[in-house]
Amino acid sequence: MKRANLLISIFFISLLLTACAGKREINDLALVMAVGIDQGSKDGTIKITAQVSRPGDARGQTGAPTGQSGETSWNVEAEGETIFEAIRNLTGISSRRVFWAHNFIIVINEEVAKEGIGHIIDFFTRNPELRMRTLVALTPDKASEVTATITSLEVVPGEALSKLFRYTDISTLAPHTEIKDLLAAYLSESTEPILARLSLEERKIDGLKPEEGAKVKQIELSGAGVFNNDKLVGVLQANELQGIILFRDKIESGVVVVACPKDPKSEISVELNKQTFDVEPMYKNDEVSFDAKLKATITVVEAGCPFSINDKKAIEQIEKSVEVKLKDDINKSIEKIQKEYKADVLELGKVFQNKYPYEWKSMKKDWTNIFSNAEINVSVHANVESGSLLFQPTISGKEERKEE
Repeated sequence: MKRANLLISIFFISLLLTACAGKREINDLALVMAVGIDQGSKDGTIKITAQVSRPGDARGQTGAPTGQSGETSWNVEAEGETIFEAIRNLTGISSRRVFWAHNFIIVINEEVAKEGIGHIIDFFTRNPELRMRTLVALTPDKASEVTATITSLEVVPGEALSKLFRYTDISTLAPHTEIKDLLAAYLSESTEPILARLSLEERKIDGLKPEEGAKVKQIELSGAGVFNNDKLVGVLQANELQGIILFRDKIESGVVVVACPKDPKSEISVELNKQTFDVEPMYKNDEVSFDAKLKATITVVEAGCPFSINDKKAIEQIEKSVEVKLKDDINKSIEKIQKEYKADVLELGKVFQNKYPYEWKSMKKDWTNIFSNAEINVSVHANVESGSLLFQPTISGKEERKEE
């Protein structure tokens, strides 16, 4: 009996002792907020820049606590022949263990992306610490500079980069791209990856006169990079992207500017709401084609000319102008990715496969060529809704007084 009690006691004590075996003290960890990937200084090498948060100094933008440096983050670089080797070399510089679970974003230099990002996708999706919802973006600038740029609004640069993507559902400046989306497109038989772009632009950031104010480089969303398999093959600027985002992403809002119905020299701005985009694949006489139909409800949000929501003729003209503008934008974007980049970032191969699984088996090997030559018929239907509080033209009271 005594022997049994002893064994039971040893069993429970061993459980208590092993409960903290895998613990990680926060003071021993270097919490990575952003990662930059550039080409290394030697051919065939890669440079990793890890931005590590300094929690003690991140409490305030100014006035560092006693004994601290005042810098909210620590940017450390290391090179290696592979990503793993470069990151492992960070351990020779960092006094804490590099911890990836809080990373906001991975920024890849476009020269690296042109050579292929298959090894980057493989490394970061194998890493059990990294979240699959981590953002991924390209940059024509040095990734080390982009990840280290301090903005005027956020304390930690990595957090500022992630917050740039907070409102991409009401903007068409860049797509919202996470590593799970990149992996899904990379593993797909037909869909090609598309990644958001970030660029550095010099901007004035204070309220002083233009000639006295400070100008510093700030980061902004600037279109998207298009891939063929894992290599960057082209770029869509922000003004070329709206058609693609309407086609493949569910956005909450967008803006279209068209001419006033009765004054073509002035402009009216409308906001897109409640869009639905239906794509119907067709296969006839060994030819693949698609019918794409966009239905958009729009609201007039700014009129640079006299305009009343009760003017049915003017409403019809605005709807027609918006339909022509959106159709033109979408067709230009489609032509670029179809004819120039030959990259199915619209997931049309997946749509075709779902409807024609048998035919897909014989087509998938030649899908790039089939997609490039497929006919895509786009139709747009826009409908103005009377959601605006302002139904009548905004006319100066002085003008009304003159008329009387």
